[in-house]
Amino acid sequence: MTADALPPVVDAATWEGRLTTLRAREKAATRELDAIAAERRRLPMVEMPDYTLDGENGPVRLADVFEGKRQLIVYNHMWFTGKEWQCPGCTGFTSQYTRLEFLDNYDARFVIVTQGPIDEALAYKQRVGNRMPWYSTANSSFGADVGAPPAGGFAVNVFLRDGDTVYRTWHTDGRGTEQLSHTFALIDLLPYGRQEEWQDSPANWPQSPTYSRWATSKDIATLYGPSDPVG
Repeated sequence: MTADALPPVVDAATWEGRLTTLRAREKAATRELDAIAAERRRLPMVEMPDYTLDGENGPVRLADVFEGKRQLIVYNHMWFTGKEWQCPGCTGFTSQYTRLEFLDNYDARFVIVTQGPIDEALAYKQRVGNRMPWYSTANSSFGADVGAPPAGGFAVNVFLRDGDTVYRTWHTDGRGTEQLSHTFALIDLLPYGRQEEWQDSPANWPQSPTYSRWATSKDIATLYGPSDPVG
């Protein structure tokens, strides 16, 4: 950061004018997101096989992961065999979700599915203080079939259950997951933003290599873990 890393100082009327212009763009973006959500509700869906995952209490059918709900959000957590600390991005993203009971009113559930063996996955969950329900697809092709193969990337998938039949209704990965996170939304409000080199920022603004300001998985464990096991 340099001494010049400050926004220009203007009078209140000038500031209000610039804010009003920006707010018009923000409102347009909000309306576009509404339109995207409307289109998402009109997407077709694809029927899924009758997968069996591994849960805290043993094998469980995908239809039973819903626990009676009709809708299910799955975060496919990256997993690397033999690593003490798993993906910091996945660990940080899922650490945000500590109160998911509000989904009950929407007939929905949100869980983590990872390629790691269930015993290792549950141990990692406790180590980092995660409070979401975890399942393993180590003995199933489910992860690979929904865009999260072994040693592969992360993903978000959404499913709808009709009786014992499960349908896949939506998928995203990469930066598509950002809209589900409050961390970047808050950081992007700050004058200096994420402070990453790829961002379009004024001259002399503080910038660091991408990911360098992210908390490590060990940092997250220090802040939030270990936890008592939570289903």
